[in-house]
Amino acid sequence: MQRHELSEEEWTVIKPLLVLPPGRPPLISHRKFLNAVLWKIRTGVPWRDLPEQYGSWKTIYSRFRRWAIAGYFQAIFEALHIEVDDEWNAIDGTYIRAHQHSAGGHGGAKKMALVYLVEVVQPRSMLE
Repeated sequence: MQRHELSEEEWTVIKPLLVLPPGRPPLISHRKFLNAVLWKIRTGVPWRDLPEQYGSWKTIYSRFRRWAIAGYFQAIFEALHIEVDDEWNAIDGTYIRAHQHSAGGHGGAKKMALVYLVEVVQPRSMLE
């Protein structure tokens, strides 16, 4: 088993969920197909760069589109959904990074200071 492929344990959980309509058997097994999709998603490469061990990239892509449109992936995700206990999770501010443009809005701190000054310093007329 390679790093991006389903383990036996994972496959035994997913296999019962893959009840597809009868017809001509696929050229590529469901497990090999899912391993190809996982490899593509985890590596982020284009479909054309799938390794030949998974079969033709066109076949994998066509099947992926059919399954996505038919809702098979959504059904698998919903069936595998597990509630997570977040009681002991914590977020430390040292790990949260903000984008460089997230400090202040349009005009940033300078605009905020000007708004504050207008409120504090009341305009006077020249005639006084």
